Amino acid sequence: MPSLKPAARSKKAEKIRIAAAKADKYIATQNDNGDEALYPEKWGSYSKGLAHDAKGDVRIRSYNGMLRALRTGVGTEFDKIGLGGAVPLVDPQAGLAFTLEGGDPQSFQIQPAPPLASASRAGEAVEAYWMALLRDVPFSEYDNHPLAQAAISDINKLSDFRGPKNAGTVTPRTLFRGFTPGDLVGPYVSQFLLKPFDYGALKIDQTFQTFSPQLDYMTEFAAWLAVQNGQATDPLAVRTRPFGENVVGPARYLRDGRGLSAYVHADISFEPYLNACMVLLAQQPPTPYSEGNPYNANTTQAGFGTFGSAYAKTQIATVAALTLKAVWFQKWFVHRVLRPEAYGALVHKTMLPASKRLHKMYPVHSDVLNSEAVQRALARHGNGLLPQAFPEGSPCHPSYGQGRGAVAGACATILKAVFDENAVIADPKVTSRELDESGADVLADYPGPDKEMLTVGGEANKLAANIALGRSHAGVNFRSDYERSVILGEEVAISVLRDQKATFNESASWKFTRFDGTLMII
Repeated sequence: MPSLKPAARSKKAEKIRIAAAKADKYIATQNDNGDEALYPEKWGSYSKGLAHDAKGDVRIRSYNGMLRALRTGVGTEFDKIGLGGAVPLVDPQAGLAFTLEGGDPQSFQIQPAPPLASASRAGEAVEAYWMALLRDVPFSEYDNHPLAQAAISDINKLSDFRGPKNAGTVTPRTLFRGFTPGDLVGPYVSQFLLKPFDYGALKIDQTFQTFSPQLDYMTEFAAWLAVQNGQATDPLAVRTRPFGENVVGPARYLRDGRGLSAYVHADISFEPYLNACMVLLAQQPPTPYSEGNPYNANTTQAGFGTFGSAYAKTQIATVAALTLKAVWFQKWFVHRVLRPEAYGALVHKTMLPASKRLHKMYPVHSDVLNSEAVQRALARHGNGLLPQAFPEGSPCHPSYGQGRGAVAGACATILKAVFDENAVIADPKVTSRELDESGADVLADYPGPDKEMLTVGGEANKLAANIALGRSHAGVNFRSDYERSVILGEEVAISVLRDQKATFNESASWKFTRFDGTLMII
């Protein structure tokens, strides 16, 4: 017989739901960076997919139609938005959805994005140009490759660059990495993207289809403009054939920005973290659960649907779904920030000779205009546009917050909460610099003296950075999109765990280190 009679069970279920609803009813006050109000031409605002003029500026009637839909929230108003082509805007109504677990999607905040004219925005734009220029350079060669050395020198000259540094300086060990201590330990690529695992009888070796080297897109203004208008890409082809003809050779281990770009072009949002969970469950000896797991020392019971393997796997998908609603609210209803490809067009137009300039001056900081990165892009492609790894460039939704980054923050938080974040990853690997007899690259044992510092928590944080910054390697996101969105995802995951705590019969807790280094106990 159940421990509670039906009427008592129903009453307790109601009480738990009401308590969660009261705890989660807060709705946050939101603030943007002021660019939308500052520039009547909407230079700093997202407009891809809307109608643009020959200069590449959004047609204000089209932009206002989008604003009208967002401000009213009326479904039929979204159907009236005047697009520039056939590519639809991606799910602007998602931010209006409610949830039944965790905080309301509109209860979370992220601080405003760097303003368009700021040195901070210029600094991360310079980084994005260098990521594009270095797509085909292996991460393992950043310590001695001339192009990587040039990138380090150029970034260190910026007046405001907020990526990771060592003693105040960007180095080969910090270049293009995430901002947590774990990001700076060991190889660039997380162990969770290298180590094999299986889905039951299905063996996964973690090799990935990659893009052809030296093949970039939207490097001519006419092509750029067509993509902004949604006229150059078949959206069905992008969804069903994400690689198109842009593929090369056999599947490979992740080893450079090109390969990482290819992976994050086609992955499922929570896929890398579910894979990481499978890696941890397959480790020998088994990866221990976190210290608050009620079954750690239990000799008569083992967790499964609660506090066991099934619980860990399903939690990752759960928080991903809830996080997407929260970050989509930020994208469409709060910030509406332009994509890096649009910023690159402002750089390009500002660099044109006065006789050809389409506007007297765009609000682009001199740090990016004077950078070696932009000069190299100009020498390679004949203009200042930001080269894209995908033929369609970014998806048709705003840059900030970043969907991949927010999901990364939520799912990495679950990994750290469910498993012992201090457990060391056994038998760490790195992509070998040598190829086998078939021409494929292979995994080798990681020989670094810091291999005992490769922990579950550190590698989970690194995985989040790899995936989120992989979109920056592709040219479709800025660094701040990642750095601030992982915090948003973390908050969503924490709100879910808090709500869930009251639902379990077991007495349990979660303890993990947040992205800012503070300890969280639920």
